[in-house]
Amino acid sequence: MHRLFVALRPPAPIRAQLIALMHGVEGARWQDDAQIHITLRFIGEVDHHQAGDIADALARVAFPPLTLALSGIGTFDRRGRIDTLWAGIAPVDQIGALHAKVDRACIAAGVAPDDRAYRPHVTMARFTRAGRLDGFLAANAGLASPSFTVEEFGLYESRLGTGGAVYHLAERYPLRAA
Repeated sequence: MHRLFVALRPPAPIRAQLIALMHGVEGARWQDDAQIHITLRFIGEVDHHQAGDIADALARVAFPPLTLALSGIGTFDRRGRIDTLWAGIAPVDQIGALHAKVDRACIAAGVAPDDRAYRPHVTMARFTRAGRLDGFLAANAGLASPSFTVEEFGLYESRLGTGGAVYHLAERYPLRAA
């Protein structure tokens, strides 16, 4: 079985900007450079045959390169408990349109539709039990970056281990106009 997701990888200066912020929050399990990405579509567990179908369907996605920027910071919670600290991505409409195309390609390959609202972000930290985040959120509320261009997306395999998830790039897909 393969645990897959589709993502964009921000360039090194953007990853370095995020890593420089990753400190000062009790209970945070900060992401490392290899884990920093912008998820377009979480797929989950699939067998080898379906993984091939997904890879083939993604190869047919046509979309021009994206110009994006970091924009703000926030949290996700599960049952009222903060479990994720993230940096936002803008403009939402451009990346949202790419997400929709990737989602349609996954559906065509037999993956169930993603029924969650799409919020483009980079996960910075995960929590089992979050410490106080008020100061961190206030200090970084205006998080922004210079614009950066993303010219490809990838199909990644996530392997869970004792130290967390390790991501392996399975396929690269260039962003190109139709």
